[in-house]
Parts: sequence; structure tokens; C-alpha cells
Amino acid sequence: MPDTKEQATVWRETISTIREEIGKVIVGQEEVVEQLLWCIFAGGHALLEGIPGLGKTMLVRTIADTLELSFSRIQFTPDLMPSDITGTNVIRFGPQGTNEMVFQSGPVFSQIVLADEINRATPKTQSAMLEAMQEQTVTVSGETRRLPQPFFVLATQNPLENEGTYPLPEAQLDRFMLKINVNYPTPDELKQIVHRTTAAEQPHVVRQATAEQLLEIRQATKEILLADEVLDYGISLLMMTHPQEASAPESVRKYVSFGSGPRGIQSMVAIAKVRALCKGRWHVSTGDLAAVAVPTLRHRLFLNFEGQAMGISTDTLIEEIIAKLESSR
Repeated sequence: MPDTKEQATVWRETISTIREEIGKVIVGQEEVVEQLLWCIFAGGHALLEGIPGLGKTMLVRTIADTLELSFSRIQFTPDLMPSDITGTNVIRFGPQGTNEMVFQSGPVFSQIVLADEINRATPKTQSAMLEAMQEQTVTVSGETRRLPQPFFVLATQNPLENEGTYPLPEAQLDRFMLKINVNYPTPDELKQIVHRTTAAEQPHVVRQATAEQLLEIRQATKEILLADEVLDYGISLLMMTHPQEASAPESVRKYVSFGSGPRGIQSMVAIAKVRALCKGRWHVSTGDLAAVAVPTLRHRLFLNFEGQAMGISTDTLIEEIIAKLESSR
């Protein structure tokens, strides 16, 4: 639990200020911004899915500027090699004809990394990126180097075009704490986007927090209280994603091949603790778990052939699980 109520209130207000500052540049997308901030303060990585041109790169760059974090963007292509991401040893020639091997770091050595269209890279390159995400280290020529902290990866996927892509395997999808869907802007939001991007002066954000403050808040969220009955609610929700579970809705048993693994409940609890702090509470509620269930579980439910053929949405299935769970309480 946070040391004092006053300190926790300061952290909550800091997160709110960060959200408002991002809104000076990013039009709409409040839910996307909220979920990204949840993920950052929970210490996880996010998979962002949306059509091109919705401002995903601008969003993550704005977050990096607001938090004063180093930022790099990696455009994934089929010819991208693991060393293009992690870095490699190069020969440096000295003034007296001497030479030595020195490490030249890759773009992954940043605090916020945008992995653009990660499903366009080959599995070998994807694995190098996902290993860095999981281990928070990079090993080159037998030497292990730690990545800067805090370290956050935002990977994007284009849902419209699948030609020439290498879909992430289920085990690699599971490494992302959240999968966030970016929706198309409304007509009013489109009007604001045009005005902001074509004006003589472009909006700029002002730093609202440092990396040290971010890490302090991240540590504080881990101390938010979680009652056993609330955890039981989350576990019941997770178990109902499995088709063999007797209490699962009929749609889950009919259309789901595999449900969420243990990382699902770990992610739900971690994100729910951040949400509780954002709401000014020092304990997690069942409402927190229900509110974060869709983005934390939507990429952890795998449809069978019939579900894919019918175009079933995993979001709908999760919402049905929550509705059934609430009705049975």
C-alpha cells in the first residue's frame, strides 16, 4: 500500500496531468491513451492494432515526450535482421593503427520502442525483439547488456493486409500485457485533426513526469491491496475463457479452441492495480478486473475454425463471460 494517502494522491494527479497533456496533441482516442498509460505504469508491453494513418507513431512519441523518455522507432520488414535491432560489435580503428571491437547499440536501447508492423519481420527477428522484451537484456557475442529502465515496447499490426506477414505465434502474443484496438476517428475528431495538423503552429507537450517518478508509481501500484474474494472473481473470469470449463458460456464452449493462460490473470491484476490508483483507491475491486478484462484477454483467446469462419469477436466473448459472472453473483 502507498506510504501515505497524500503521496498516492500526488501520483494519481500526476497520471491525470499526463493524460491531459497528451490530449493537447492527440485528438480523441481517450480509451487508447488510458490503456497505454495503464500498461506503462504496470511495467508491461502493448500490442496496438489499427489501420494506417491513425496516429499510432505520433501517440507513442507524444507519450515519450510527456514522460521525458528516450524514443526509437523500428520499421519491421522481411529483410530486417536481429542485429539490426539489438546492435552488433564493430571494429574501431585507432590513430596509431590499432583497432578494437566495440559494441554499437541498436534501436532497442531506448526507453520507449515503437515496433512498427512487427508481423512483417521473420520469426527469427521477432524472437530477438520478444526476447529483449521478456528478459530486459540483450546478449551479443556472449556479453549481456541491460536495456535502459523503464523499458516499454509498443508493437503495431495492420489488420487490413496479411500478404507477406508472419503472424505472431500464440506464445509470443501472450508476452504482450495488453492488445489495444485503435478505432477510426469520428467526423468531429477528423475536423480537429485537420485543424491541428495544417495550422501554422503545431501543438507541443511539456514534460509532466520523469523516468524516476514513473518507476516510483510503478512500484507503488504493486502495493495496492488485492482481497482474496476479488482475486477469486478474476480467476473465475479467466477459467471461463476455457471451452472445457462447465461454467463457461455456450458461445465460449462452441467457438473457442484454447482459453487464456496464467499470464492472463497476472496481467489483469497488474493493470487493475494501476486503474485503482488512477481512480483514487488503494484496493482493487471486481469492477477494476471487469474493466480491464477485454484488453488483457482479447489476444489470449484462440478461436476454433468455426469461430473464425463465423467472424466471432473475442471481445464479445469476454463481455459475455463478464455478464454471466455478474449475473451469478
